[in-house]
Amino acid sequence: MNTSEEVKTPVTAADLPQPAPRLTPEAVVAQLRATRAQIGEVTPLTPAERQSVRNRTRTSDPVLQASINVIGVLDIVEQAVGQPADEVRQLYADTNRWTAVEGELRAMLNGVSGANLIRRQRLDFVAAQAYNIGTRLARDPAYAVLVPHVQEIKRLKSFERRKKAAPAPGSPAQPSQEDPATSETPEP
Repeated sequence: MNTSEEVKTPVTAADLPQPAPRLTPEAVVAQLRATRAQIGEVTPLTPAERQSVRNRTRTSDPVLQASINVIGVLDIVEQAVGQPADEVRQLYADTNRWTAVEGELRAMLNGVSGANLIRRQRLDFVAAQAYNIGTRLARDPAYAVLVPHVQEIKRLKSFERRKKAAPAPGSPAQPSQEDPATSETPEP
């Protein structure tokens, strides 16, 4: 017969893992800037520069690895290249590791961008509801305080419509004013 009794201690809220606090947008920006400063090798490229570099880097992974092996075979190749094979192997490994970081950052950006788009959609919906409700209530003299606000929204909306309705002359969105009879080329 077992005479020892197990003593169970109650689990308290402090013992449970707590969820991480949500970061504010300003805190995220500060952390991203601090991380960027710690990385050191952040090189922003223009789209033209990025395309130019991509066009010059077309070597496949097997060819890269075989070429790195060539560096390690003879000292004369290493001297001509100016870098030891171990350093080039490390550069190759670093490239692969930073590609994972790039993917995570891209996924994070896509997630933040999507969440912001959904926030904007919700905001547009709430604003439309407020305008519709305000328009209806402004008809009642008891809610006359809403009239100038509703009028301001109407004014701003009409201004937005006018800006969109008048595209620049000669823009690609506008159909050509050319006469189809004169634009035909004569047959030989």
